[in-house]
Amino acid sequence: MVVKHSSNQKTSSKEFKTKTAKPMDSSAKKSASSVSRSKKKITGSITQEKAQLQGDAPLEKSIRPENEVVTYAEVDFELKEIVPNNNEVLIGPTRITRFEKARITGARSLQLSLGAPAFIKVPPDVRDSVSLATIELDAKALPISIRRVLPNGVYQDIPIGWLK
Repeated sequence: MVVKHSSNQKTSSKEFKTKTAKPMDSSAKKSASSVSRSKKKITGSITQEKAQLQGDAPLEKSIRPENEVVTYAEVDFELKEIVPNNNEVLIGPTRITRFEKARITGARSLQLSLGAPAFIKVPPDVRDSVSLATIELDAKALPISIRRVLPNGVYQDIPIGWLK
């Protein structure tokens, strides 16, 4: 019998004999048991850390001195909307950023690939959902607003039509 490999080498099936496992001697058994014990220690400490993170066990106190530990007060703020006058963009640039464009294009492309109807007439040369989503975004045909949030909680919802 001849077996062909992907590298087009011909070898006989006699070369593919399996080797039988030899019984372990006592020194090999000892090293195998020490490896399994060390694995148990590692997995035990990992499960203990997971339990602490989930709140099941109380967290241990830090061993660092108190004067080296820096704690910050938590900042609590509410979201507040800025209402613009005359379709004015008050937060961020007056054009759409590349990150916003990528996020909107990806989300709209997913919608189109799942069967959502197009908001514009589909040109005959468009074959994929990503290019159709880009054309829709450039035509400003999407009913999407971008929320730009500042670190202090002030935000503005900006419709696509306001951006360049």
